[in-house]
Order: sequence, then C-alpha cells, then structure tokens
Amino acid sequence: MSTAPDPASPEPEPASDREPGPASARRPKPALVFDDPLEQQSSDDTDRGWGERTDGDSAADLKRFLDEKPPHHL
Repeated sequence: MSTAPDPASPEPEPASDREPGPASARRPKPALVFDDPLEQQSSDDTDRGWGERTDGDSAADLKRFLDEKPPHHL
C-alpha cells in the first residue's frame, strides 16, 4: 500500500504547459554539459582577473608600491 503514483500511468499535462504551434516544437531541451570545467581559462587565471595592471615599468611599480603602502609601514 504505497502513496507513490503509479509509474505506468502518466499524469496528464496541465493546459498551461502545452503551447500549440511550431514555436514549442523548435525549442530544444537544455543539455547537460559534462566537460571538465578546469580545462577552460577563467578570468581569475589571468593577471587582469586579479586587478593587476599589465602596463607599466619598474618605476611605475615602485611609485604604486609607495602610494599604496599603509602609514604604519613608513
């Protein structure tokens, strides 16, 4: 004596879920992608993703370091 529905008898779809016409026939089902997500490069894998500035030289780096140094490090 189970309260689970009988899998052999499918339930009828509600009328609001059914859309007549070719638009519903052309809509593809969403696919699951089982690729390895680590194979793709993310924005965090690059210097730009971490806020690094790609342009500049060593003098600009020193100026930035001195400008951003907290007062207790002087």
